[in-house]
Amino acid sequence: MSETMAIHLARTPAKKKRWYARWNWTGAATTLVLLILWQLCDQLGLIHFAYIPSPLQIVGGAVQLLQEGALQAAVAHTATVAVIGWAIATLIGLILGTIMGLSKTVWTWTAASVEVLRSFPSITFVPLAVLLFGFSSSMELVVVIYAAAWPVLVNTLEGVRTISPGLRDVARTFHLSVWRNIRSIVLPAAASKIIVGLRLGLNLALILALAAEVIGNPEGLGYGLTVEQQALQPARMFVYFISVGVLGIILNAILQLIVWWTLPGITALAERGRKS
Repeated sequence: MSETMAIHLARTPAKKKRWYARWNWTGAATTLVLLILWQLCDQLGLIHFAYIPSPLQIVGGAVQLLQEGALQAAVAHTATVAVIGWAIATLIGLILGTIMGLSKTVWTWTAASVEVLRSFPSITFVPLAVLLFGFSSSMELVVVIYAAAWPVLVNTLEGVRTISPGLRDVARTFHLSVWRNIRSIVLPAAASKIIVGLRLGLNLALILALAAEVIGNPEGLGYGLTVEQQALQPARMFVYFISVGVLGIILNAILQLIVWWTLPGITALAERGRKS
Protein backbone atom coordinates (compact mmCIF):
# COMPACT_ATOMS: atom_id res chain seq x y z
CA MET A 1 0.00 0.00 0.00
CA SER A 2 1.43 3.40 -0.99
CA GLU A 3 2.38 6.06 1.53
CA THR A 4 -0.12 8.46 -0.02
CA MET A 5 -2.89 5.95 0.72
CA ALA A 6 -1.61 5.65 4.30
CA ILE A 7 -1.93 9.43 4.76
CA HIS A 8 -5.44 9.30 3.30
CA LEU A 9 -6.43 6.51 5.68
CA ALA A 10 -5.04 8.41 8.65
CA ARG A 11 -7.50 11.22 7.91
CA THR A 12 -10.43 9.09 6.85
CA PRO A 13 -12.97 8.12 9.52
CA ALA A 14 -12.96 4.35 9.94
CA LYS A 15 -15.83 2.12 10.90
CA LYS A 16 -15.46 1.96 14.66
CA LYS A 17 -16.28 -0.96 16.86
CA ARG A 18 -17.93 -0.40 20.19
CA TRP A 19 -15.40 0.04 22.99
CA TYR A 20 -16.28 -3.24 24.69
CA ALA A 21 -15.91 -5.17 21.42
CA ARG A 22 -12.19 -4.34 21.42
CA TRP A 23 -11.52 -6.01 24.77
CA ASN A 24 -9.84 -9.39 24.94
CA TRP A 25 -12.63 -11.16 26.82
CA THR A 26 -11.00 -14.57 26.31
CA GLY A 27 -7.80 -13.38 27.97
CA ALA A 28 -9.76 -11.83 30.85
CA ALA A 29 -11.66 -15.08 31.40
CA THR A 30 -8.38 -17.04 31.40
CA THR A 31 -6.95 -14.72 34.06
CA LEU A 32 -10.07 -15.17 36.20
CA VAL A 33 -9.84 -18.96 35.96
CA LEU A 34 -6.16 -18.88 36.96
CA LEU A 35 -6.98 -16.74 40.01
CA ILE A 36 -9.70 -19.18 41.08
CA LEU A 37 -7.30 -22.13 40.69
CA TRP A 38 -4.67 -20.25 42.68
CA GLN A 39 -7.13 -19.68 45.53
CA LEU A 40 -8.33 -23.32 45.50
CA CYS A 41 -4.78 -24.68 45.54
CA ASP A 42 -3.97 -22.48 48.52
CA GLN A 43 -7.08 -23.48 50.48
CA LEU A 44 -6.64 -27.19 49.76
CA GLY A 45 -2.95 -27.06 50.68
CA LEU A 46 -1.84 -28.36 47.29
CA ILE A 47 0.84 -25.68 47.10
CA HIS A 48 2.18 -23.52 49.89
CA PHE A 49 4.85 -20.86 50.03
CA ALA A 50 5.45 -18.82 53.16
CA TYR A 51 5.57 -15.48 51.36
CA ILE A 52 3.16 -16.07 48.47
CA PRO A 53 -0.31 -14.89 49.58
CA SER A 54 -3.59 -16.15 48.16
CA PRO A 55 -5.82 -13.87 46.05
CA LEU A 56 -8.17 -13.33 49.01
CA GLN A 57 -5.24 -12.29 51.22
CA ILE A 58 -4.16 -9.83 48.53
CA VAL A 59 -7.67 -8.42 48.44
CA GLY A 60 -7.47 -8.00 52.22
CA GLY A 61 -4.18 -6.16 51.86
CA ALA A 62 -5.71 -3.91 49.21
CA VAL A 63 -8.60 -3.04 51.54
CA GLN A 64 -6.12 -2.09 54.28
CA LEU A 65 -4.06 0.12 51.99
CA LEU A 66 -7.18 1.79 50.57
CA GLN A 67 -8.49 2.52 54.06
CA GLU A 68 -5.13 4.02 55.00
CA GLY A 69 -5.06 6.06 51.78
CA ALA A 70 -1.56 4.85 51.00
CA LEU A 71 -2.45 3.07 47.77
CA GLN A 72 -4.35 6.02 46.27
CA ALA A 73 -1.49 8.39 47.05
CA ALA A 74 1.10 6.02 45.58
CA VAL A 75 -0.87 5.44 42.37
CA ALA A 76 -1.54 9.16 41.96
CA HIS A 77 2.14 10.03 42.38
CA THR A 78 3.49 7.39 40.00
CA ALA A 79 0.83 8.05 37.36
CA THR A 80 1.35 11.82 37.53
CA VAL A 81 5.13 11.63 37.18
CA ALA A 82 4.93 9.03 34.39
CA VAL A 83 2.34 10.94 32.35
CA ILE A 84 3.93 14.39 32.79
CA GLY A 85 7.38 13.01 32.04
CA TRP A 86 6.07 11.15 28.99
CA ALA A 87 4.27 14.25 27.69
CA ILE A 88 7.42 16.37 27.96
CA ALA A 89 9.50 13.58 26.42
CA THR A 90 7.00 13.29 23.56
CA LEU A 91 7.29 17.00 22.79
CA ILE A 92 11.09 16.83 22.86
CA GLY A 93 11.20 13.66 20.76
CA LEU A 94 8.77 14.94 18.14
CA ILE A 95 10.55 18.27 17.70
CA LEU A 96 14.09 16.89 17.61
CA GLY A 97 13.13 13.85 15.54
CA THR A 98 11.36 15.98 12.94
CA ILE A 99 14.21 18.50 12.70
CA MET A 100 16.85 15.77 12.39
CA GLY A 101 14.76 13.88 9.85
CA LEU A 102 14.19 16.90 7.61
CA SER A 103 17.66 18.47 7.81
CA LYS A 104 20.60 16.50 6.45
CA THR A 105 22.98 18.98 8.04
CA VAL A 106 21.51 18.52 11.51
CA TRP A 107 21.48 14.75 11.05
CA THR A 108 25.14 14.73 9.97
CA TRP A 109 26.22 16.64 13.07
CA THR A 110 24.04 14.78 15.58
CA ALA A 111 23.83 11.17 14.30
CA ALA A 112 26.90 9.93 16.19
CA SER A 113 25.80 11.55 19.46
CA VAL A 114 22.31 10.07 19.19
CA GLU A 115 23.63 6.58 18.53
CA VAL A 116 26.03 6.76 21.49
CA LEU A 117 23.58 8.23 24.00
CA ARG A 118 20.66 5.97 23.16
CA SER A 119 22.86 2.88 23.49
CA PHE A 120 23.13 3.45 27.27
CA PRO A 121 20.44 1.58 29.25
CA SER A 122 18.17 4.21 30.77
CA ILE A 123 18.29 2.55 34.18
CA THR A 124 21.98 3.46 34.47
CA PHE A 125 20.98 7.13 34.49
CA VAL A 126 19.14 6.77 37.83
CA PRO A 127 22.24 6.83 40.13
CA LEU A 128 23.59 9.83 38.21
CA ALA A 129 20.27 11.63 38.56
CA VAL A 130 20.29 10.93 42.31
CA LEU A 131 23.71 12.60 42.58
CA LEU A 132 22.52 15.60 40.58
CA PHE A 133 19.03 16.13 42.00
CA GLY A 134 19.00 14.18 45.26
CA PHE A 135 16.18 11.96 46.51
CA SER A 136 13.28 13.92 45.08
CA SER A 137 10.42 13.97 42.59
CA SER A 138 12.55 16.21 40.35
CA MET A 139 15.08 13.40 40.05
CA GLU A 140 12.32 10.96 39.15
CA LEU A 141 10.85 13.30 36.54
CA VAL A 142 14.22 13.90 34.87
CA VAL A 143 14.88 10.17 34.65
CA VAL A 144 11.44 9.56 33.11
CA ILE A 145 11.91 12.32 30.52
CA TYR A 146 15.36 11.05 29.55
CA ALA A 147 14.15 7.46 29.13
CA ALA A 148 10.87 8.18 27.34
CA ALA A 149 12.28 10.70 24.86
CA TRP A 150 14.49 8.21 23.02
CA PRO A 151 11.87 5.89 21.49
CA VAL A 152 9.78 8.90 20.40
CA LEU A 153 12.80 10.65 18.90
CA VAL A 154 14.15 7.57 17.10
CA ASN A 155 10.79 6.50 15.69
CA THR A 156 9.93 10.04 14.60
CA LEU A 157 13.34 10.37 12.97
CA GLU A 158 12.94 7.05 11.16
CA GLY A 159 9.41 7.90 10.06
CA VAL A 160 10.42 11.29 8.67
CA ARG A 161 13.57 10.03 6.94
CA THR A 162 11.70 7.21 5.16
CA ILE A 163 9.02 9.44 3.61
CA SER A 164 8.85 8.69 -0.10
CA PRO A 165 10.48 11.19 -2.50
CA GLY A 166 7.11 11.57 -4.23
CA LEU A 167 5.58 13.17 -1.16
CA ARG A 168 8.55 15.52 -0.84
CA ASP A 169 8.03 16.50 -4.46
CA VAL A 170 4.39 17.31 -3.72
CA ALA A 171 5.45 19.75 -1.01
CA ARG A 172 7.90 21.46 -3.35
CA THR A 173 5.38 21.57 -6.22
CA PHE A 174 2.77 23.35 -4.11
CA HIS A 175 5.41 25.57 -2.45
CA LEU A 176 4.24 24.58 1.00
CA SER A 177 5.71 26.42 3.95
CA VAL A 178 7.89 24.44 6.36
CA TRP A 179 5.15 24.28 9.00
CA ARG A 180 2.42 23.30 6.52
CA ASN A 181 4.68 20.66 5.01
CA ILE A 182 5.29 19.18 8.46
CA ARG A 183 1.61 19.35 9.46
CA SER A 184 0.05 18.16 6.18
CA ILE A 185 2.60 15.68 4.80
CA VAL A 186 5.48 14.80 7.11
CA LEU A 187 3.65 13.96 10.35
CA PRO A 188 0.73 12.09 8.69
CA ALA A 189 3.17 10.02 6.63
CA ALA A 190 5.24 9.17 9.71
CA ALA A 191 2.23 8.74 12.02
CA SER A 192 2.33 4.94 12.27
CA LYS A 193 5.98 4.89 13.39
CA ILE A 194 5.47 7.84 15.73
CA ILE A 195 2.61 6.00 17.44
CA VAL A 196 4.93 3.03 18.07
CA GLY A 197 7.42 5.43 19.64
CA LEU A 198 4.71 6.96 21.83
CA ARG A 199 3.66 3.55 23.18
CA LEU A 200 7.25 2.48 23.84
CA GLY A 201 7.95 5.81 25.51
CA LEU A 202 4.90 5.47 27.77
CA ASN A 203 5.99 2.00 28.89
CA LEU A 204 9.52 3.24 29.60
CA ALA A 205 8.15 6.25 31.48
CA LEU A 206 6.29 3.97 33.89
CA ILE A 207 9.22 1.56 34.25
CA LEU A 208 11.75 4.30 35.02
CA ALA A 209 9.36 6.06 37.39
CA LEU A 210 9.15 2.83 39.39
CA ALA A 211 12.91 2.31 39.25
CA ALA A 212 13.54 5.84 40.52
CA GLU A 213 11.05 5.29 43.37
CA VAL A 214 12.69 2.02 44.36
CA ILE A 215 16.20 3.48 44.30
CA GLY A 216 15.90 7.08 45.36
CA ASN A 217 12.50 8.71 45.76
CA PRO A 218 10.46 7.90 48.90
CA GLU A 219 7.09 8.16 47.14
CA GLY A 220 4.93 6.19 44.73
CA LEU A 221 4.26 2.56 43.93
CA GLY A 222 7.94 1.61 43.70
CA TYR A 223 8.65 2.94 47.17
CA GLY A 224 5.55 1.25 48.62
CA LEU A 225 6.58 -2.04 47.02
CA THR A 226 10.02 -1.83 48.61
CA VAL A 227 8.72 -0.83 52.04
CA GLU A 228 6.22 -3.71 52.23
CA GLN A 229 8.82 -6.20 51.00
CA GLN A 230 11.26 -5.12 53.71
CA ALA A 231 8.48 -5.26 56.32
CA LEU A 232 7.68 -8.86 55.29
CA GLN A 233 4.10 -7.99 54.32
CA PRO A 234 3.67 -10.08 51.17
CA ALA A 235 -0.06 -9.44 50.73
CA ARG A 236 0.42 -5.68 50.80
CA MET A 237 3.52 -5.98 48.62
CA PHE A 238 1.54 -7.91 46.00
CA VAL A 239 -1.10 -5.15 46.02
CA TYR A 240 1.54 -2.65 44.91
CA PHE A 241 2.92 -5.17 42.43
CA ILE A 242 -0.50 -5.74 40.83
CA SER A 243 -1.26 -2.00 40.91
CA VAL A 244 1.79 -1.39 38.73
CA GLY A 245 0.46 -3.78 36.09
CA VAL A 246 -3.06 -2.36 36.23
CA LEU A 247 -1.73 1.20 35.92
CA GLY A 248 0.31 0.19 32.87
CA ILE A 249 -2.75 -1.39 31.24
CA ILE A 250 -4.89 1.68 31.94
CA LEU A 251 -2.33 4.16 30.58
CA ASN A 252 -1.77 2.07 27.45
CA ALA A 253 -5.54 1.72 26.92
CA ILE A 254 -6.02 5.48 27.24
CA LEU A 255 -3.30 6.10 24.65
CA GLN A 256 -4.86 3.56 22.29
CA LEU A 257 -8.27 5.19 22.68
CA ILE A 258 -6.79 8.61 21.90
CA VAL A 259 -5.14 7.23 18.76
CA TRP A 260 -8.33 5.37 17.84
CA TRP A 261 -10.42 8.55 18.04
CA THR A 262 -7.93 11.00 16.51
CA LEU A 263 -6.39 8.79 13.79
CA PRO A 264 -9.01 6.16 12.94
CA GLY A 265 -7.42 5.44 9.56
CA ILE A 266 -4.08 4.48 11.11
CA THR A 267 -5.86 2.16 13.55
CA ALA A 268 -7.83 0.54 10.72
CA LEU A 269 -4.65 0.11 8.68
CA ALA A 270 -2.86 -1.57 11.60
CA GLU A 271 -5.78 -3.95 12.24
CA ARG A 272 -5.97 -4.81 8.53
CA GLY A 273 -2.24 -5.59 8.60
CA ARG A 274 -2.62 -7.93 11.56
CA LYS A 275 -5.45 -9.84 9.85
CA SER A 276 -3.63 -10.23 6.55
